[in-house]
Amino acid sequence: MVQGQRNYPSHTEQTEHYVRVNHRRVIEISGVKEVDSFDNEEFLLQTVMGYMMIRGENLQIKNLDVDQGNVEIKGKIYELSYMDEQQEDKTKSLFSKLFK
Repeated sequence: MVQGQRNYPSHTEQTEHYVRVNHRRVIEISGVKEVDSFDNEEFLLQTVMGYMMIRGENLQIKNLDVDQGNVEIKGKIYELSYMDEQQEDKTKSLFSKLFK
């Protein structure tokens, strides 16, 4: 690295992660690496802090910025949860069976 030059992280090196829920109708998430699957009742996201499951009703992607790792989802939000590695493996296995 040249002296005086800063090495800024790219979106693939992003470590910031936040979740903001507004009136259970809009959820903003940063630090999203990948949207693995989604429908109008469930989203599975890979974040820098692990896999995240969002469940609700009439869920839709309102905004998606893959370069910055930001996702905004609208709809009625019932549940938000992070999954540990064992849950991730089961979820990945289930989705791979469904989408063969």
